[in-house]
Amino acid sequence: MQHWWHPPSDRGVRTHCSDDYLWLPLAAWRYVFSTGDMTVLDEQAHYLEGRPVAPEEDSYYDMPSRSAHAGDLYEHCVRAIRNGLRFGEHGLPLIGSCDWNDGMDKVGEHGKGESVWLAWFLIEVLQRFAEVAERRDDADFAAECRAQAKQLAANIEANAWDGQWYRRAYFDDGTPLGSAQNEECQIDSISQSWGVLTGAADPVRVEGAMEQVEARLVRRNFGLIQLLDPPFDKADLNPGYIRGYVPGVRENGGQYTHAAIWTVMAFARLGDVERAWELMRMINPVRHGADPEGCARYKVEPYVVTADVYAVEPHVGRGGWSWYTGSSGWMYRLLLESLLGLTRQADKLLLAPRLPAAWPGFELQYRHGSSTYLLRITRGQAPAEPVEIALVDDGATYEIDIKA
Repeated sequence: MQHWWHPPSDRGVRTHCSDDYLWLPLAAWRYVFSTGDMTVLDEQAHYLEGRPVAPEEDSYYDMPSRSAHAGDLYEHCVRAIRNGLRFGEHGLPLIGSCDWNDGMDKVGEHGKGESVWLAWFLIEVLQRFAEVAERRDDADFAAECRAQAKQLAANIEANAWDGQWYRRAYFDDGTPLGSAQNEECQIDSISQSWGVLTGAADPVRVEGAMEQVEARLVRRNFGLIQLLDPPFDKADLNPGYIRGYVPGVRENGGQYTHAAIWTVMAFARLGDVERAWELMRMINPVRHGADPEGCARYKVEPYVVTADVYAVEPHVGRGGWSWYTGSSGWMYRLLLESLLGLTRQADKLLLAPRLPAAWPGFELQYRHGSSTYLLRITRGQAPAEPVEIALVDDGATYEIDIKA
């Protein structure tokens, strides 16, 4: 598995990074359940071949060869998941040389550090891919996934709760990160938001944890949501190259927009509709360009999404790496799915809108093949279950009125 690579040669870097493998089965689940196309799981792909990363190495850069062995996409996904089932002394997944936050590359450099965020993410992957396995008539692997997810959730509750929020990780020596006892990085947003998004966290605990995110990480005066706080600077614990960033910049206590969006998604999932809409508007890049002062502070294009927004004087509110497709994709899902409530499931649309109080309703146009669906949503008695709309590709235009 490569952490990143350069087409067309595909020369790239191989690491001990722990979450890379797991995005494949999650993406496969999303494609299958959105389109209903199970045949993609039969597509053949060769494995890459290259020497393993040595235990003392962080990574190496090379051009791998293509293995003679190929497998279908389903096999690749199963092997990716099983590769992720490696746990430390707290029963949490090993963080390796990093997880989603690349900058935490020293937390598990000796092979024993564990990631709380990765535990939540792995639960999501296991829960979702179990549904794929069932459709594939692989009941044994579906059961294995669900059993692993249940055990992992129990391990998190037993070993990662800090009293008011969930910790972020454990260093190789068992020292916690993302704990009130830490001088730096006492709280990290993604350990809280993904507890909500998986649906696996203790409801009372995680609701309180999200209130701590609100209190400690939401910076309304500058229109940003910090990833973690306090930033890393001079304390004895060294999580990795994240500490090379100025405190309050990028992952080191600034807004990393992926995580800010996950925070808003979590509030929406909790049913806190007004706060979710408020925070979405707050991090919307358009709002940073609403007046000359905002433009002068933000300094980048207000019509695209940035990877990060600074949270350190004298640059608080300044946008970082712009045209960031990863965060823009998540922003699209936040708007369309978490807030407007539209998802596709094979040959039907599911609609469960979360309307802000000020809205009487909205209209949405959806194109399916040669057909067009004009959806008019107006405020009314919200149905207990999402409204289902059958999709047909017959070139017609369908107008549908929905009370929500």
